[in-house]
Amino acid sequence: MNKLKCIVVDDEELARELIRSYISKLDFLECVAIYESPLEALATLKTTEIDLLFLDIQMPDIKGTEFAELISNTATRIVFTTAYSEYALKGFELNALDYLVKPITFKRFLSAVEKFPKNENNTESTVIIKSGYDLHKVLAKDIIYIESDSEYVNYYLESGRKIMANQSLSKLITTLPDHFLRVHRSYIINQQKVTGLKGRDLLLSEKKIPVSDSYYDIVKRTLF
Repeated sequence: MNKLKCIVVDDEELARELIRSYISKLDFLECVAIYESPLEALATLKTTEIDLLFLDIQMPDIKGTEFAELISNTATRIVFTTAYSEYALKGFELNALDYLVKPITFKRFLSAVEKFPKNENNTESTVIIKSGYDLHKVLAKDIIYIESDSEYVNYYLESGRKIMANQSLSKLITTLPDHFLRVHRSYIINQQKVTGLKGRDLLLSEKKIPVSDSYYDIVKRTLF
């Protein structure tokens, strides 16, 4: 069985050592490194495929939530470890695997790591959508396309359901799995749903999505 490679980032030594000790108790986890600052972990994340990052939130150089946004285009899953429960909503907006509030028991730690998908890939990943006061967890593969609507975006799902969220496409495209592609200032599409290109329109199931001039070459090169 391949071990899940882990990094621990926390500015408190006791907190770092506690998580490291928990990791050592489980034969399917491997602690690659521990760091006092998120910025110290950047080099490792760039050179090594890390599965799990145990990340504190309140740290001097950069907040854990800000660092999570910085590395959102990587495959690393994040478990936030913090003394502050008020950051939980932000944590789940960032698609965190789990959110552990200190003091962290081994039982709660184990519950978090067991959430790691056994055969995760892009088509099985999930997207957390904040709509008003509600959070929706949907499979990325079930999203057909996303359309900009003034200050909002609409997610169109396979089921025919539509979810509205207060987001911008420019920021959103940096957080989505790799099989999503921006094709227009108003549209992001799921590449796996594309069935053809007719003129300047992409065909996705029964829907035609316009491709703007600035994205046309990228669309043809990427999809066809």
